[in-house]
This record gives sequence, structure tokens and C-alpha cells, in this order.
Amino acid sequence: MTAPMGGSPVAASPVPRVSSLSCASCGAGIELHAQGWAVTVVCAACGAQLDATDENLRVLQYGERVQLTPRIPLGTRGTWKGAPWEVIGCQVVTITVDEVDYSWTEYVCFNPYRGFLYLSEYQGHWNVIEKLRRRPERQTEGARPTVELEGRTFKHFQTAVARTTAALGEFPWELRVGDSVLSRDFVSPPYILSAESSDNEETWSLGTYTPPDVIRKMFGLDKGLIAPVGVFANQPNPHEHTAGRVFRRMGLAVLALMMMFLLNVALAGNRTVFTQGYSYHRSMGDSVAAFVTPAFELDGRPSSVAIDIDVPFRNDWIFFTFSLINEATGETREVTRQVSYYTGTDSDGRWTEGSTSETVRIAGVPAGRWFLRVQPEGGEPANPVASYTLRVRRDAPHYALYGLALVALLLPATFALLPSASFESRRWAESDHAPVSSSDDEED
Repeated sequence: MTAPMGGSPVAASPVPRVSSLSCASCGAGIELHAQGWAVTVVCAACGAQLDATDENLRVLQYGERVQLTPRIPLGTRGTWKGAPWEVIGCQVVTITVDEVDYSWTEYVCFNPYRGFLYLSEYQGHWNVIEKLRRRPERQTEGARPTVELEGRTFKHFQTAVARTTAALGEFPWELRVGDSVLSRDFVSPPYILSAESSDNEETWSLGTYTPPDVIRKMFGLDKGLIAPVGVFANQPNPHEHTAGRVFRRMGLAVLALMMMFLLNVALAGNRTVFTQGYSYHRSMGDSVAAFVTPAFELDGRPSSVAIDIDVPFRNDWIFFTFSLINEATGETREVTRQVSYYTGTDSDGRWTEGSTSETVRIAGVPAGRWFLRVQPEGGEPANPVASYTLRVRRDAPHYALYGLALVALLLPATFALLPSASFESRRWAESDHAPVSSSDDEED
């Protein structure tokens, strides 16, 4: 999209003088600012494309009066990287995508000691373009082609036939309105690498995204240029640095969380202090089914107690109420947990719901002799007996807390990254590699 149409500029010539000539088509006066460099000049009066290398300005192609008002008028002078440049040519380039025309404007800037510099503008997005004298070091093909230039990887953005639809001023190649080239664009913001192919010739150019205010100051324009519309192919992501900071901070937080988790696991005793199998007879009634376990010793500092429940049943459920009671003081900690597991088949195949094992935790239990009061209840009447195993573990690591902490870290990070992701989505929506939505699939 950004490369100038046509071939390479002519070889260096002596510093040109402005020459006043006459159009061979309509007789209008024409001033050549790059005589000896320019190959084509387009008459502003009649639109004829003329041979600038011919002293009589031989007509290459007759045209129509040019209806083109450049945002930077021809003859405007500016400074780029410490060197003076003059705008001497302007062309409109058009591609057609899905029967819709998209046009942008390219400017030719001239310095008699440095040659040519190019600008492109599309809906307020500007690029400063330099033609390359070398080809990219490496190119890959496939669904997402890439090219490498000076160690930087550029991703394919778009391939299209680009045609010149209007022109005005001087150009360092033989230009005719209606000429077309195959244009391939590759992006690595803020750069865009473009290849143009025609008549067995391929030229490469490198564009650098440049804010409109920089262009305005570059040429000393009195009026501000239009604000950019939408997202351009190589426009830098304004949220990229924010996303980078979020990733770094999130990475440090996750690392700290992992270290805390590993330390907790390493220091946790996770000692089994009681295990026993039981049977729940539903015909006994809930009050009769309740029982107490033998006492067990909990030693060391106050820490968590985990109660593991394993019920090897199917298509059934049991609700447990556990009371952890201190034998000496009567201190009681009460927790509940339901265990359920169902399985079957339907039109989608086999399905399962629930689990045959559960774990319930009690935090900060001090040392002493403790026992459990267990109250099982409920379940499917068709299953009169359910066997289960209880296991009590002292100083058990609490994995769920770290999972919740991880979610707490990821949620704000995800929201912080949404603007950057949205920007990139808008960028690639305009490419040959736009994501296909479900609605698009349905329409197909």
C-alpha cells in the first residue's frame, strides 16, 4: 500500500534548475522542478501524462483535467531528518476489495542531492517511505507469509492490485493513469514493508508510521491535517506499553504466588491422623445414623484440618454434617458438604455430573484431642446402603486459596489487556487475515 507506483528513479544528475516548458497536448505552461531526474510530468490543465525526459514533453497518454486537491500542495517545502524536501508530485492509488474501492494518496518529495522521498496518506494516517536498494533477507510462504529485514519479522497484511487513478506533477518513473501493479504489504508496527511487482520487476519500500502533526510541522502547514480514522495497518498500538507493564507485573505476582504455594506445600505436614470406613443405612433414619468417631490427636501449631470423604457410588447423593469437637474443652467447629455423582447417556453420548469424593477444610485448629460427630442424611431411596470412607488430615495445604488468588490476579490483568487486544483486532480486521465470525460462517 505504501510503495510508490512504477520503477526505480533515474540515476543521479546535476542539480536541476526549474525549467518552464509547454504541454505538448494543450500548450499550458509547465514548470519542471526535477529536470534530469523526473521521467513523467502530468499537466495540471489537461491531465496529459508527458515524457519529462523529452525536451518537447512528448505525450505518453492523453488525459482529463485533474480533479485533485492534495493535502500538501505541490511546491511545498519541508525538512526531514535535517534535509530539505519539496513536494513535486502526487498520485491517487486505488485497490478494490470485495467490490469496494479504497484509495490513498502518495506524494513525491525531491532533494537534488538525496533523490526522492515518498509520503502516503490514507484517512489521516501518514507514512514516510524510502525505497530499498536491497531485498528482505528471508521470506516464508504459507497461510501467513512473513519476511525478514535487518532481523525484524514482518507479517503479511494484504495483497491487492493497486492502480493509479489520478496524478499531478512530476514522477521519477514512467507513469500512466490506469497503470497497475501487484502490491504486497507486510507489517511490523510502526513499519510497513511493501513489494510492488510489474513486468517481471519487483521493488521494495519501507514505510514508517508518522503522526499527522509531525507531517504538518515537517512542511510548516498552517492548517492541521485531518485526524486519523480507524486503525491503520502499521499504526503503533497505543496500549502496547500498558499491556507490557501489566504482563510484567502479573508475571512477578504469579511468581510470588507460586513461591508461596510451593513453600506452603513443603512446610505442610499433611499427616493422616484418622481413617475409617462406614456404612450409611437409610432405613435407620437420620437421628440414628449420626455417630461419633474415636478421638484423635492434633499436635503442633494451630493449622488446618482436612476431612476427605470417599463414596464409591453412582446416581446417588449424601449430605454430611461434620462437627469437629475438642475432647477436653468442648470447642466445636461445624462444616457441611454434599457428595453426589450421576452418570448416564443421551443423544450427545455419555455424561457425568459431580464426583464420588470431596474434601472439606477447617482452618486454624489448635492442638489437642478431637473427635468428629458425623451426620449423614438424604440420598436416593432406591439405594438403601451407601458405604464411604472418612480420612482426617492435619496441617493440610489449602490449594483452593491459591487458585482464588490466581483468579484475583488474572481478572484485572485481563481487563487491562482488553484495549490492546481490541486495537489489534481492529487492525487485522482490515487485512487478508481477518478473523471469520460465526455470522460470516452462517452466511456462507
